[in-house]
Amino acid sequence: MNQKYFYTDNINPIILHLGPIKMYWYGLMYYISFLFIYHIIINKNNKILFYHKINKKNLENLLYYGFINTIIGGRLGYEFIYNAKIFFKNPLILFEIWRGGMSFHGGMIGAIIYILYFSKKNNYNFFSITNLIVPLIPIGLGAGRIGNFINGELWGRVTYNIPWAVIFPNSYDEDKLFIKTYPKWKTIFNTYGALPRHPSQIYEFILEGIILFIILNSIKKKNNNNISAIFLINYSLIRIIVEIFRQPDIQIGFFYNTFTLGQILSIPMLLSGIIILYKYNK
Repeated sequence: MNQKYFYTDNINPIILHLGPIKMYWYGLMYYISFLFIYHIIINKNNKILFYHKINKKNLENLLYYGFINTIIGGRLGYEFIYNAKIFFKNPLILFEIWRGGMSFHGGMIGAIIYILYFSKKNNYNFFSITNLIVPLIPIGLGAGRIGNFINGELWGRVTYNIPWAVIFPNSYDEDKLFIKTYPKWKTIFNTYGALPRHPSQIYEFILEGIILFIILNSIKKKNNNNISAIFLINYSLIRIIVEIFRQPDIQIGFFYNTFTLGQILSIPMLLSGIIILYKYNK
């Protein structure tokens, strides 16, 4: 194999140092996505204040605290679901968000809990609020996947038959275990220091970020009240498909040698979307 076919992802995850403070690309991606979403909702589409009968102050609170609860839920979800053994040994790892480790499903639960509280407190319809927010969720999803790629984490499965395969130096330890089972890869491993893999973060950026954004906002133009259900259905299907190319977390592995935890967690989302869509179209 010729090395020119492989891109090596060795981007420095740290943007700059300010004394003891380090600024990470991963955190910056989420911050930029929040500012972008805030700008669109607050400054670019004032009609929603009238349409959803929500004042600007309440809308700002929804965005700020909804974002915070999403981050908290995402971190808790990742540590409890994917990384429980390490988390209980070192609970402070929960605050190390620059290292990555965000569970979308955990983040969604955190956001839902806050929206339920917000809706009840201010006497808003729950789905009126979710229909307002979900068309912009792909912005955060896409930004997060770019952060994952820069961090060199959540890489895809081993491959050599695609010209855009990527060498992730951080996969070194996992690759050593891989070649014990598949020794034919040893030469490639010794040549590149790691194995070529699918850049599944970029696949997710395209599908969860760009494609899902286009789908949801095309529907939004038609004032479709089913947009929350359509988000659940489409995200779940995209996640189930993209997990085919994504390497499951080493501490979790496959279920029944076939399914990943991400696929399993997406099934309740898919069913929920179908039920909501059916209920509101009876």
